[in-house]
Amino acid sequence: MKFSLACGDVMPGCVSRFETGDRDLLLQQVATHAAADHGITEITPEVLQAVESRIVAVA
Repeated sequence: MKFSLACGDVMPGCVSRFETGDRDLLLQQVATHAAADHGITEITPEVLQAVESRIVAVA
């Protein structure tokens, strides 16, 4: 199973997409992207919840 996230689902206007077979790796990639491209360096519980609620499991 793979996990997918479109950043634009969390940050409107962003075209970055992430997909990997490891959910933790996906979250790491998203955190790196958030810091580099959106200036978000602190992942608050609210940010984490917003991201996790938009992760899609792909068969």
